[in-house]
This record gives sequence, structure tokens and C-alpha cells, in this order.
Amino acid sequence: MEWHDEGLIIGMRKHGETSAILEVMTRAHGRHLGLVKGGRAKRMQPVLQAGNSIRLVWRARLDEHLGFYAVEATDLRAAQLMATKASLQGLNLLTALLRLLAERDPHMGLYDAALFVADRLTDTKLGPALLARFELALLVELGFGLDLSCCAATGTTADLVYVSPKSGRAVSRLAGEPYRERLLPLPAFLRDDSDDMPSRAEVRDAFILTAFFLTRDVFGPRGQAMPDAHAAYLAALPKDAG
Repeated sequence: MEWHDEGLIIGMRKHGETSAILEVMTRAHGRHLGLVKGGRAKRMQPVLQAGNSIRLVWRARLDEHLGFYAVEATDLRAAQLMATKASLQGLNLLTALLRLLAERDPHMGLYDAALFVADRLTDTKLGPALLARFELALLVELGFGLDLSCCAATGTTADLVYVSPKSGRAVSRLAGEPYRERLLPLPAFLRDDSDDMPSRAEVRDAFILTAFFLTRDVFGPRGQAMPDAHAAYLAALPKDAG
């Protein structure tokens, strides 16, 4: 069996003395692993780094086998992403989120979104907003999407500033005022397509929101905690980011 695809490297581990097992988010074949013969050679080290984009060929005798990868670099962005603590932690968070997807289950839209985010993680103004939106998109892809279209109590689409932790639905300021201590914040940038950069406080609120639902609906049932990179990314952002 053989297929050709493009992918974003999300992990690599040593195998034997000279080879490596590469974990790639591919466009058409989902999160997929494969063995790279000679993957630990010095010439391959700059290529087989998380955050890099590659063209790849996968070959195996049977579909259920691990198989072998032949890879060719197309965008070596890893070095740039590792240059600052914020972009490195952003990359760590992005790869941890992609590992939530079932192996070999295609998610083309999410793959395209992941590439878009990876290309902008060095931008501390834009990157945090994109990562928060990516987490919302991931929740949708996993079947736990939030309904931010209208108020759960009144049906209005105006002044939506809260989210119910029980239903995952938006709540307006007026309807939510008596219960605001029990509701989650809903930053405006998560609902609109404005080019305005969110403030640091809005970014923090967005990550509080996504972390709650990711922990409750995704990581928790798997017996896992939120990745350390989630909090570390926020902590690494410049104080004036957003």
C-alpha cells in the first residue's frame, strides 16, 4: 500500500539506534504515524522537528501496519517557533491539541486551520486569538461544540457576554447578570470576525472558557489533565500582548 500527502509534524520519538517514529497531522489521512529509516541522522534532525511542514510518502504491506515514511521538507518553521518561549509554548499547545484527534481520521479543515495558526505563532498579537479560536474549532470537531449564536435564555443575539458551563450556550448580559458568578466569560472576538486584536484580558477569558470545556468533555473523560502548555503559553506572552 502507498499514499502521498502533505503534513505538519507534531512529534517524533527515537526507534532503535538509527530510526525514528514520526507523528504527523496529514491533510487527507489525519493524524498518522510512520517509521523513518535513518531518521536520527544529523542531516534529518533539522527536518524531523515539530512545527515543520513536509511532503511525505507512506508505504506498508497492510493498511493496519505502522508503515514507513519517506519525507521531504516544504517549510522548516520549527527553528523560528523555538526562538521565543511564547511561540514554543504555543507550538507545544497546538501539537497537544492535535493529538486529541483519533489516528487516521481525516480532519482537512482542522489541518488547514493548524497550518494557519502555526504560521502566526510568532505574532504575539495575533497568535493567542488564533489559538483560542482553534480550541473552539477542535471542540466542534470532537462533537462538543459551543452554541454562541444566541442567548440560551432569551434568544437574543445582542450583548452576549457569558457562556453557561452546563449547556455550553451563550447568555446575554441582562439575562446572565443575576448568575454572573456561575457563568463563564465570552470575549467578543470569539463570536465575530473583526480584525481588531483582543486585549490580554480577553485572551485570558477565552482560554478560561476553552479550558473549562476541554477539561470537562475531552481531557477529563480520558483521564488526562490540560496540557501544561495551556497555562505556560499565557504566562509566556508579553504583558502588552493583545
